[in-house]
Amino acid sequence: MPASSFRFDNTYARDLPGFYAPWQPASVPSPSLLFLNRDLALELGLAADELDGPEGAAIFAGNQVPEGAEPLAQAYAGHQFGGFSPQLGDGRALLLGEVTDRLGRRRDLMLKGSGRTPFSRGGDGKAAVGPMLREVLIGEAMHALGIPTTRALAVAGTGELVARERPLPGAVLTRVAASHLRVGTFEFFSARRDTDRVRQLAEYAIARHDPDLAGTPGRYLALFQRVAQRQAALVAQWMNVGFIHGVMNTDNVAISGETIDYGPCAFLEAYDPDAVFSSIDQGGRYAYSNQPPVTRWNLARLAEALLPLIAEQDTEAAVSTAVGQATEVIDAFPQWYAAALLAGQREKLGLRSGDDEADRALAADWLTLLQEHRVDFTLGWRRLADAAGGDEGPLRALFPDPQAPGAWLARWRSRAENEGGTALGWTVRAAGMRRVSPVVIARNHRVEEALSAASDHGDLAPFRRLLSALQRPYDETPDQAGYTEPARAEVTACYRTFCGT
Repeated sequence: MPASSFRFDNTYARDLPGFYAPWQPASVPSPSLLFLNRDLALELGLAADELDGPEGAAIFAGNQVPEGAEPLAQAYAGHQFGGFSPQLGDGRALLLGEVTDRLGRRRDLMLKGSGRTPFSRGGDGKAAVGPMLREVLIGEAMHALGIPTTRALAVAGTGELVARERPLPGAVLTRVAASHLRVGTFEFFSARRDTDRVRQLAEYAIARHDPDLAGTPGRYLALFQRVAQRQAALVAQWMNVGFIHGVMNTDNVAISGETIDYGPCAFLEAYDPDAVFSSIDQGGRYAYSNQPPVTRWNLARLAEALLPLIAEQDTEAAVSTAVGQATEVIDAFPQWYAAALLAGQREKLGLRSGDDEADRALAADWLTLLQEHRVDFTLGWRRLADAAGGDEGPLRALFPDPQAPGAWLARWRSRAENEGGTALGWTVRAAGMRRVSPVVIARNHRVEEALSAASDHGDLAPFRRLLSALQRPYDETPDQAGYTEPARAEVTACYRTFCGT
């Protein structure tokens, strides 16, 4: 394969010595290509046809390092379930390098499951087929929903078994990200009181993600504010599709504002703000409704790491001022999040601008209605679009008592008609609502069926069919019908996800 296919330009390796350990992926006995994201390959300027074969399998399994790559394991720390781990790092991942895509965006290419590194902490550095294909499914689902996310370029089978609760077929994921800079990356050097390296990292982050801030006064505070605003927008999008990340540790908070690390993640079915699916989240720290306040808490940890830079001088007055400035950003997060959440809810309600408090109450009462009657979150929103189009039947059929939503629907229609609800207006309104309320999500039982078939039987057909459906989340067509229905309540009640390590 031509070396020019990847066109690496590795700023992380070049500009941040001491922030990583150079390393090589482990060789595997029998690489095979299980998945190639041809659209993403083309977006990255790669030769998809050349990658879709044995040479691509060798590269994506780690057996062949492409020319220009500089594999490295990144160092980072992290607050995990509230407790600080001063050294984590890439224990089973390697950043191959960076490429510039067709739109001029710099993108990381990272192998996940490529063997032990200096940060493995006793782990085997490997990954199994199921969790790596999960990253494909959830990442592509999020991408199709318009939510910032890392994406899978490829998954390669390794031809070996990895030891988990039982032996499982091994795999390596190639993940694409705007960067892999995390809150935990800053924490790593802050914990060591290495302010010079925190500053070096902040300057790199600014150059990478906020270049307009480069060299400006107050840029470190501005960087913190940008990160906070990106996280506010991101988590609001999660909440508006019913996504539960499951493990919102600070090492899983990307400075870029992308969703990263699809381990014990899941989507709501019957609406429940307290829903937790992760097997490792015993206390519900990362429950669905806790995601906004946990994000704020994580941002406070970033503020602590950046504080010496924001203060500029190591004096009591300068530090006090910096604390106040950072606190203002942290305290502004709930308002930024609330504004982003309401903007998304208005679109799903078919509304435009109006009285914010009244519209928040309208949306909150809708969610309370869904919760009280155990209505599926995704279908509730989608069938509301049908109601906007003139057919309330499918929506009412979701409720044990079809009369239950009547009073709220009357209130919603009255609110919408204040914006001009002619017959044509309602038709247009319904179409707009369908564009933002999916009918297909990564239903947990469908994901498990696809992963079980691939892992236990080597059958990728269910995975491919589900992936195709997830890439068209707003299309309500006969071929999508099997992917729109929730699991039985008793199945969802005992559903648990695992981190895949």
